[in-house]
Amino acid sequence: MGKKFSIFDHELVPEHILLTKEEAEKVLKELGVTPNLLPLIRASDPAARAIGAKPGDLIKIIRRSSTAGRSVVYRYVIPG
Repeated sequence: MGKKFSIFDHELVPEHILLTKEEAEKVLKELGVTPNLLPLIRASDPAARAIGAKPGDLIKIIRRSSTAGRSVVYRYVIPG
């Protein structure tokens, strides 16, 4: 049997990090926003499923950027 496939092995899939409740609260406070003001991601999204994200969670996504070097965005997990 071969190695189990991970969606994160693909070069075009950015790193996804599931934040703890404490980390999420800190990020929201620093940004001065409520979760519903963040971009959304469905709990059924393959990357969200792979890290075990549930509705109400916050995900930190780190992308490589040709201009900024790296770009960090946050997504709020919704049902679906």
